[in-house]
Amino acid sequence: MNAHATITIDIVLDRQNSREILRALLHAILFHRLFGTIKPQMFEVLDVTMPGVADPNVHRLVDEKVNVFWKGLESVALKRGEISVTLSKKDQRKAWLGMTTYEEEVAWEQWVINAEIRQPKSEQERQQFDRNLAATLSKSLRTMLTHTSSEQGRAAVPPITNSDVSPFPLKIAVSVGGVELL
Repeated sequence: MNAHATITIDIVLDRQNSREILRALLHAILFHRLFGTIKPQMFEVLDVTMPGVADPNVHRLVDEKVNVFWKGLESVALKRGEISVTLSKKDQRKAWLGMTTYEEEVAWEQWVINAEIRQPKSEQERQQFDRNLAATLSKSLRTMLTHTSSEQGRAAVPPITNSDVSPFPLKIAVSVGGVELL
């Protein structure tokens, strides 16, 4: 069993901004962890500027996972779920007495977004909710920057052997009610 860094972002969203915020969070994580040549993009969410990746494949993947998350939340009473981004490396392993080898994906870092949907009941609650949400987004961005620029965050990155946008296997998983959705 390999230990890998797990960075958790807890966020409470409302229906109005949830898709936009989840897209921005996923893009910001990928912006900091895709190592190929990328074109940067900015997302403005509640007056917080979040970095992103201007790549059609990344946009498609992020949109698909946010939509799966949203559809999953619509089918459960408790409006909570998780989106995780797992970055792996491929290791050569020996099988059966070392006579054959196979490739295995080994996670080196995981980002977990725990999201809950709540709805403000009044305009005053809405304003406070938006301020809290903006503060959470800013804190999340600081967490990303702190981790990826830290000694631990830099040391976790395996050697980069190609110039693909994502030189490592990348998986975004969506879970609602403890069930992984596809």
